[in-house]
Amino acid sequence: MALSGMTGFGRAEGAEGDWSWSVEARSVNGRNLDLRFRGPPGFEGLERAAREAAQARFQRGQLTVGVQAKRAESSAAVRINLEVLERYLAVGEPYMAAGRAGPPALDGLLALRGVVEADAGVEDPEALARVEAAMAATLGQALDGLLEMRRHEGASLAPVLGGLIDRIAELTARAEDLAAGQPSAIKERFGRRLAELLGEAAPQDRIVQEAAVMAVKADVREEIDRLSGHVAAARTLLAADGAVGRKLDFLTQEFMREANTLCSKSALGDLTAVGLDLKAVIEQFREQVQNVE
Repeated sequence: MALSGMTGFGRAEGAEGDWSWSVEARSVNGRNLDLRFRGPPGFEGLERAAREAAQARFQRGQLTVGVQAKRAESSAAVRINLEVLERYLAVGEPYMAAGRAGPPALDGLLALRGVVEADAGVEDPEALARVEAAMAATLGQALDGLLEMRRHEGASLAPVLGGLIDRIAELTARAEDLAAGQPSAIKERFGRRLAELLGEAAPQDRIVQEAAVMAVKADVREEIDRLSGHVAAARTLLAADGAVGRKLDFLTQEFMREANTLCSKSALGDLTAVGLDLKAVIEQFREQVQNVE
């Protein structure tokens, strides 16, 4: 089986020139493919690369991809922000003029926030392009790791879903056996009630006629046939390649529809009990299907 889940995590690291970075990708369940990206300034092309790489690997799930990058301090240009420095001096000037404060020390001024700036950008456009391309490659590696973890989740889900489908098939067969006894049970029940009202004068042909009408209304053979067909379809989907979560989700709704109708038509307590068991198993199946891509 080639099922894939929607929960996972992937991480990769890379370096190019003076730059080093790490990429983390994680995902959770989602009806559609939704990507949230967070990257370093100056590498605006990374978000598009992340979206293209995600679309090539996944069809569903809420993805969060983050890139953290840093440049070696020795290669970063340092400058004094004179505008910020002058604002600090302007704030302190009245205090110095009033003799309430002495001249500021150089090391104190340089320690103030925003006075010293490190230019983290890459000045050479060609070098910037090489770094961004290397980051994009690392991003793909992180998404590959995420993909592998999601496939592991799918491999764990496959036997669980298969077991639930087998249980639905068993209950469907049990319902079919019990449904065969519905006509006679309906006839007996109707005849008994009519006899209570009319006594010995209850006409047998009337009992047979009315019981036949009631039996037709209570016939669940179509529901059982559709349940059996849904079981076969589910097994085919579980053995298929690609993203089948949407189809399984739709099939679950059809399972529940037939189980509800079976319960509403049931004239036997045992058949109703089987229908309720069916609904419980189908609900378990639905909960697990929410994890399938």
